[in-house]
Amino acid sequence: MCGIFAYLNYLEPRTRKEILEFLIRGLQRLEYRGYDSAGVAIDGDAVGTSIQIIRRSGKVKMLENEIWDATDIDFSQEYDSHVGIAHTRWATHGAPSACNSHPQRSDPSNEFVCVHNGIITNYKDVKKFLLNHGHKFESETDTEVISKLILHLHQNNPHLSFRELVEQVILQLEGAFALVFKSKKYPNECVATRRGSPLLVGIKSKTTLATDYIPVLYSKDLEKQSIQDDNQNSDMRSHQTSPLPAGTVQAQGIPRSDSTTEFHPTGDDKEVEYFFASDASAVIEHTNRVIFLEDDDVAAVKDGNLTIHRMKRTLDESTAREIITLKMAIQEIMKGNYSSFMQKEIFEQPESVINTMRGRVNLEAETVVLGGIKDYIPEIKRCRRLLLIGCGTSYHSAVATRQILEELTELPVMIELASDFLDRNTPIFRDDVCFFISQSGETADTLNALRYCKQRGALIVGVTNTVGSSICRESHCGIHINAGPEIGVASTKAYTSQFLSLVMFALVMSEDRISMLSRRSEIIRGLKSLPDHIKEVLKLDEDIKKISEELFHQKSVLVMGRGYNHATCLEGALKIKELTYMHSEGILAGELKHGPLALIDDAMPVIMVVTKDPVYSKCMNALQQVIARGGRPVIICERGDTETQSHAFKFLEVPHAVDCLQGILTVIPMQLLSYHIAVLRGCNVDCPRNLAKSVTVE
Repeated sequence: MCGIFAYLNYLEPRTRKEILEFLIRGLQRLEYRGYDSAGVAIDGDAVGTSIQIIRRSGKVKMLENEIWDATDIDFSQEYDSHVGIAHTRWATHGAPSACNSHPQRSDPSNEFVCVHNGIITNYKDVKKFLLNHGHKFESETDTEVISKLILHLHQNNPHLSFRELVEQVILQLEGAFALVFKSKKYPNECVATRRGSPLLVGIKSKTTLATDYIPVLYSKDLEKQSIQDDNQNSDMRSHQTSPLPAGTVQAQGIPRSDSTTEFHPTGDDKEVEYFFASDASAVIEHTNRVIFLEDDDVAAVKDGNLTIHRMKRTLDESTAREIITLKMAIQEIMKGNYSSFMQKEIFEQPESVINTMRGRVNLEAETVVLGGIKDYIPEIKRCRRLLLIGCGTSYHSAVATRQILEELTELPVMIELASDFLDRNTPIFRDDVCFFISQSGETADTLNALRYCKQRGALIVGVTNTVGSSICRESHCGIHINAGPEIGVASTKAYTSQFLSLVMFALVMSEDRISMLSRRSEIIRGLKSLPDHIKEVLKLDEDIKKISEELFHQKSVLVMGRGYNHATCLEGALKIKELTYMHSEGILAGELKHGPLALIDDAMPVIMVVTKDPVYSKCMNALQQVIARGGRPVIICERGDTETQSHAFKFLEVPHAVDCLQGILTVIPMQLLSYHIAVLRGCNVDCPRNLAKSVTVE
């Protein structure tokens, strides 16, 4: 949710038009995350002494049109050095509007501006403090308190550097945030920081980078005391104001380390460009060299030099940040010949499952190696139970694989929605192994659950699609699902790759079990056929489109199945909700007679998933009950299953696969169905309303 993109050029001349093109293109790369308004901040005509903000509710295209149509902007003006910041906002405080859009400013003269991803939970307390000190607010956002707070600190502590001011600001903030600041008081400087929301720094230099690591600089530990100095205390007494919330620090005279270690290019050429973004997809067209910031890092660029600071050091904390070379190609995040990213990602699944298995599954030797958890396998095998924790689609991948995990590991397997897991203060033991599943690796509820379990001594295994994400970094070990960039908000190929990754884990856990040899062999042979089977399922696209033409005008649809296909029903119903805004419900067919059967009549659309697995006869019983009440089911079944097909109003045939992998094949028709219904209903397939790709607030 929300998207940050900022660009700084140092001794690399750029025209204002080029800078704006960079900012707009960066926002376009982040559109998939979900947003309702956008804005940019650049230097005004009085270079270094003014800031111009342009904001718009609606799509980035509307902002772009407003910028290029502007008559008061000199697009040809050139800057040797310049900072521009941009943002796409997903509303949390205040309705979508130009005023509530980011960047948010400190005052009408734009002394400080900032962009913010996340949510500030104590903004009301900070706002009350600032109101008491005469600051006037113009928006309904929580972000505006940040820009006004930094101005307030600067007015009372003008000797502090830009980076020191930002450090003081984040000490007052509670909640989750990624922040990038620009100020006319500190021209050509940029400061960024994060806590609980992703942020990275891209580096582009014509010369060789001096190092692959940037040391982290630390301030000395500070005693907690009131933020007001003597003058403020006097002012507070005269105006009867209240201080900021407890737990703040003195803003003056902060002792600093003498270290001057910083990043800069080597050689005589000092030209360098920096890109700050909430996602690597926004910077990959410019550079593949990035630094993923950690929580409470403060990254500052001054005179072309990058430094990373923290207020204090904690135990077991890395003292350097690695400059990582990304392997993502710009072509991977382009639509190509597809009409939407979601359609592209559905049709990429034959390749994405191969990439998930690549280098891990030896089909000839029938062995599976997961390098990211290899050293922890003995410890995992000694555990008391496995917990699979996620949200939404990631949770459904846990539902889909629970049965095969129980069968092959012979361990108790709990599946948990991260939010509910935290609400219950669930007991966690030192001999538990907890899997945290998240495509982005930044899902707030899942990340909070991870920290909860880690504090209680459990072994943490991350299952993510994003190298360098918070879950990736904070796990003891993990499985990278390697599905490739997923831009569409509604997850498709990440789901099948998560599903597959957990099946591979089950195979690893049973590799030394003689009693499991034949079962493992059957599953691995199924993995070999999986990409070809997916290609066959994708050939049903036209048939699925015809079915969607009969369903798109409906108001509700029920999706039923059981056993290995229960997760397909949950995920299929979720996709319909996300994309089409129709009511849909995934129903365990075994529960049909305990309530859902009351919904069945000849007007209620029903989709049933029935495959030749251990619960086939039970699914057929449920099918008969639906038909007896006048239902006209659309059935997803196996090729050649004439008995099931004889009961169908419409049917879709998928290839036969080993039972625990059948859910990968049966979910793809549901993905395609939801896609086609959404198109027919005129919905935005890649960016469903009110939803975001990376949910970094609870």
